[in-house]
Amino acid sequence: MLPIVFEWHWDAGRMVFMGLLYFALGIISLGLLVAFLKTLLDIYTGAPTEEHH
Repeated sequence: MLPIVFEWHWDAGRMVFMGLLYFALGIISLGLLVAFLKTLLDIYTGAPTEEHH
């Protein structure tokens, strides 16, 4: 069930669920954005890379 479905009724349980869902998706997106920006920063500044074993 999604909020765009015609028979969706907003109640407290669904508001909490959707709030937590969007919060979790926001945290995941923020983590991916930080990793992407750090990668770009390392590429453009020529930061030395660590050797992996």
